[in-house]
Amino acid sequence: MAKGSAPIIIKKVQGGGGGGHHGGAWKVAYADFVTAMMAFFLLMWLLNATTEKQRQGLADYFNPTLIQSTTGGGDGAFGGHEQDATTNTGKGLGSSRDVEGGTARNAKFAEMVKHIQDQLTGSGAESMQKTNLLRHVVTRMTDEGLVIELSDLLDAPLFVGDSAQPTPPMQELAGILAQVLGRVKNEVAISGHVRAYPEMLIHSPVWALSDARAHTVRNLLEGAQMDGKRIQRVTAYADRRNRSVNPMDPQNNRIEVILLR
Repeated sequence: MAKGSAPIIIKKVQGGGGGGHHGGAWKVAYADFVTAMMAFFLLMWLLNATTEKQRQGLADYFNPTLIQSTTGGGDGAFGGHEQDATTNTGKGLGSSRDVEGGTARNAKFAEMVKHIQDQLTGSGAESMQKTNLLRHVVTRMTDEGLVIELSDLLDAPLFVGDSAQPTPPMQELAGILAQVLGRVKNEVAISGHVRAYPEMLIHSPVWALSDARAHTVRNLLEGAQMDGKRIQRVTAYADRRNRSVNPMDPQNNRIEVILLR
């Protein structure tokens, strides 16, 4: 260094805070403000568009307490009531009035079923011939309604061979059934079932045969003056729902006539 020269000092000057970057804090504050305004207008709309009962139901639903409210009939919004779009009364399928009506209908249906079963199980049969004929009939109750089974007996089949041609007992049974069912107005369903056939057959007849037999019974019922409009469906089940453990048992050949609830 030359004698008498001054040292060189470099000073870094940082920029002031007046014109620098402020960050994104203002964006967060603005988003919170917009969200609050949306919530406010939504609340105002709910207050104007709902009834007092609906507002109470909404309050109960969002209330964090574990105490169950006594204003509703169940859990969930609106106290478990189903809202009616036409009346907006809050009375729907869960109301006690509908439950009582369903109970009354079930009781009426059970009484009607008992009367039909008495006629189809041989009670008060006019002759031994009719009693023997009703041996083909078995009735049972299901959730769908009263199932009336018309099944083959070992010594008395309901159809000729492996065809859909009805035998005289089948024709008489159809007449009795049409007379009994003609006293009620419920809709009817018919299903055909047949026994299994050997798997070595090239073309198994189970589907076509069960369908043809079900339609034969439909024709017999309509021919016995039962209103055809009451028949809701005709179904073929082939050999898929056997009654016997042996799938080839002739007792699997049957027709089910269901009196629907």
